[in-house]
Amino acid sequence: MSRNEITGRYLDEVAARGLGAYELADLALAADVLGPTSMEGKCLSRPVFLDRAELAELTGDLATVYAALAALPRRLFGGDLAAFARAVGMAEVQVGAVQRAARETPTRLARPDMYHDGTAFRLLEFNMGSTVGSLDSGLLNRLFLRHPVLAEFVESNNLTFVDPMAKMVDTLLAECGLDGADGVRFAAVTLPWVFPLLTAQLASSAGLLGELGVDVTPCHLGQLSVRDGRVWLGAAPVDVLYRIFQVEDLLDPAMHELADPILRAADRGEVTLFTPMDAELYGSKGALAMLSDEANRHLCTGAELASLDRVLPWTRMVRPGPVTVGAERVELLDYAEQARAELVLKPTLLHGGQGIVAGWVVDTETWRTAVKSALDGPYVLQHRVRPEPELFPTEHGLEPRVVKWAPFHGLEPYAGMNARGSTDVDAGVVNRERDAITAPCFHEAG
Repeated sequence: MSRNEITGRYLDEVAARGLGAYELADLALAADVLGPTSMEGKCLSRPVFLDRAELAELTGDLATVYAALAALPRRLFGGDLAAFARAVGMAEVQVGAVQRAARETPTRLARPDMYHDGTAFRLLEFNMGSTVGSLDSGLLNRLFLRHPVLAEFVESNNLTFVDPMAKMVDTLLAECGLDGADGVRFAAVTLPWVFPLLTAQLASSAGLLGELGVDVTPCHLGQLSVRDGRVWLGAAPVDVLYRIFQVEDLLDPAMHELADPILRAADRGEVTLFTPMDAELYGSKGALAMLSDEANRHLCTGAELASLDRVLPWTRMVRPGPVTVGAERVELLDYAEQARAELVLKPTLLHGGQGIVAGWVVDTETWRTAVKSALDGPYVLQHRVRPEPELFPTEHGLEPRVVKWAPFHGLEPYAGMNARGSTDVDAGVVNRERDAITAPCFHEAG
């Protein structure tokens, strides 16, 4: 279960040095700074590692998949963003929102979720936009490096890491057309009911951004106003809004009422929105279904097909009619029933594991009902990815964990990594509700 030689060397090293199972984690937690972060005061017992070849292939695949997603409106809808939005299952209120302040090319800020199946990284979803979380994960790398054993191992094996927060700032400034952050008023805006729950985490992130030269004020939509050709937070005009609310939130009429004036102001150029709402259109699972569909393969380049065939599992919108699986044409509903144990049902636009039904953990009738309810709705069926577990030190010895790899994409295709591990090796979905715990990632330099 050592996916690469670096991991094997690390496990041998800590065994030879007598490193306690949770020594690195205890050191990081003792700093008492992880609680208000996306890590919620939890971390795995060791880092995860990427060798040079893995990183090169991953970087190339991320760049290619991003380019293929960005090309979908032009290739399939003649550039009609509204038609694209309807095709992935957006309601009309969302269709209108994604057209506000949309740009010809979507944001480059993204965080795919992936498993490694023992052969290659496999893509589960390609989250895109300013709502992606865990940008503060570089903090854990720095805390782990305080331990001399890990610091020596990293140096002797020519390892390094990329700080996602720093790369996000580079993307933020570039996409907002800014040479720097001096004199620019930034506000991070979320929903009123969410704001009290995120106060500590938003303050922590604001502190990290401050260290990178970006002075950002957390707020919620109810605190903003539009007047005199500007967007205001209290008595101060705002230049850039860092958007933390999601397109799914606009289905709530009260939230749409609060957000719509802000989106219209961004469309008029009265404030810069980072990122525009169209990011979640390109990052929807419905967009992945379009890339997976064999009917669209002729529109892709050879390089795109090579990457897509390597990383993207079979994914289809839940629509009646025939689909191609391998070399066969089958009725989708028939296939969904007979292949239940190898399929997962996912909403196209929800986040954080919401609404997902894994066929292998429910009975036949529950699965049949879920698929029929999803028919012609904003849902996809996707082939199950079976992650290859990795070994982690525990007080009982080495034990397996499933790792969800979440590489960041920015101005550069690889902009750091968030990795989360779970003890539930058969769940098929790693998220915070399934005891996911963060691990820092180091990769071979050069």
